[in-house]
Amino acid sequence: MPNTYTAVVKKKDEWWIGWIEEIPGVNCQEHSREKLLESLRITLREALEFNRREAISAAESNYSEETVSV
Repeated sequence: MPNTYTAVVKKKDEWWIGWIEEIPGVNCQEHSREKLLESLRITLREALEFNRREAISAAESNYSEETVSV
């Protein structure tokens, strides 16, 4: 099952701008709503992968990965 996130989107003049509510720093702007949602998906995937690599790097070695639900 894929993870689900909330995109906050609005049209401002000729631009569509959006943010992923749950992940700070994931925001985009595009000329169409469809392109905005695709850009947000791509940027979200990249941010999650970057955060994952950063966490593993910070742990260095002898770590475990645990599932956490809220």
